[in-house]
Amino acid sequence: MQKIKKLFKWIFILLVTLVIGLYITGYGYILKGIWVVYLHGHTTAYIDDFKFFETEEISASNNLQPWPIHKKYNTIEATPALSEMNDTLGTVAFLVIKNDSLWFEKYFDGFGKDSQTNSFSMAKSITSSLLGKAINDGFIKSLEQPVGDFYPQYAGTGLTVGDLSSMASGLDWDESYFNPFGMTAKAYYDSDLAEIILKLKVVDTPGVRYKYLSGNTELLAMVIQKATKKRLAHYLYESFWNPMGAENSAVWQVDDEKNRLVKAYCCIGSNARDFARFGKLYKDYGKWNGQQVLDSAFVAKSITPRFAESPEYGYGFWLSDFLEKNIFVMRGILGQYVIVVPEDNLIIVRLGHQKGENFGQPFSSDFYVYVEEVYKMLDKNQ
Repeated sequence: MQKIKKLFKWIFILLVTLVIGLYITGYGYILKGIWVVYLHGHTTAYIDDFKFFETEEISASNNLQPWPIHKKYNTIEATPALSEMNDTLGTVAFLVIKNDSLWFEKYFDGFGKDSQTNSFSMAKSITSSLLGKAINDGFIKSLEQPVGDFYPQYAGTGLTVGDLSSMASGLDWDESYFNPFGMTAKAYYDSDLAEIILKLKVVDTPGVRYKYLSGNTELLAMVIQKATKKRLAHYLYESFWNPMGAENSAVWQVDDEKNRLVKAYCCIGSNARDFARFGKLYKDYGKWNGQQVLDSAFVAKSITPRFAESPEYGYGFWLSDFLEKNIFVMRGILGQYVIVVPEDNLIIVRLGHQKGENFGQPFSSDFYVYVEEVYKMLDKNQ
C-alpha cells in the first residue's frame, strides 16, 4: 500500500510539473485541446465543438426570407453511391437547391434544418466577402491596398489585402493540422490570436504564387476590423446575414472573453440553409433579390483563378472544372461544402463529420461524388 501511495504521489508531482512546464513555455493551450477533443471522445476538431469556446452571436435576420420549396422537393431519392458516401463519412446535412428553390434536403444523426455545425474553412470565403463589402463601403481602398496601412510592421513588404484573400501572402505561417505545438493548434485553442498573427513575417515575395495559409485569413479579418472599427460578427450581420434574410442566428468562435477576435479562418456555427445563401449571392454576382449587396466585379474576380498555375483558387473561393462545369466552392476541413454551378443554377450543400480521401487532386474524393451523383438525380427528374 505504501508503494502505491508513493507511486501516485510521483505521478501527481509529474503531472503538476508537466502542466506548469506547458504554461511556462507558452503551450498551456494544449491542455484545453486535450479537454475539448480527447476528453470528449474525439481525435481532432469536430463539428459542434464551438460550445466549448467563447463565441459572438450573429442574430437571425429581422426580415426572414425562407428558401422557396421546389415543386419536386424530395421526390427523387439519393443515388446508392451518394447514400453510401453520406453514410460512410457521417454526413449530417445534404441540400440541393435548384433554380433558387429547395429541391432535395436530408438530415442525419439527429441534426436538422436549424442545427448549428462548424463551418471550418468555409468561413474563409465569408471573410473574403467581408473584404469586398469593406471595399464597397469605402473602409478599404481596393484589393491593392497595403496591409502596412493598417499594421505598420508590414509596411514596405509589398503585402496587400488582396494577397491575403487569394492566399499569396508569403507569410511564414505553418499550416499543420496535427502538430499540437504548431501555429494552427495554437490559434485554435489559445487565447490571444492577434499576438500569434502579428508575429508572422513575410518570408516570400507576396502576390506571385498561391499557398494556402489560414493565417492569411486571420490577418485579413484583423485588417477589416481595424478599417471598419466594427467587430466582424456585427459587420457580417449588417452586411449579409440580415439583408439576405438568414432564418437562424449563428455563432462565430472568438479567441478569448477579453479579446473577442473572431477565428476568421474557421468556426462559424450555422446551418446548411443559411450557409447556402452565400452560394446564391455569388452565383448572382452580388445581387440578393434585386439588391446589389456586393460589387459584381469583386464577385467575378473572387471566382476566377488569380494564378494560371493554381487554377483551383481565386479570392476566398475554391474552383473546379469537374464535368466541364465552372464550379466555385466554399469548403471546410471535414468535408463542409457549398458547391455552386452557376450555369445550371445549382447549389449543393454538404455538412458532416469527415471528408473523403485525397488522391492528389485539388479536392478530396467526396466532392466529386457529391457533384456527379446530384447530376444523376437531376437527370431522373427530367
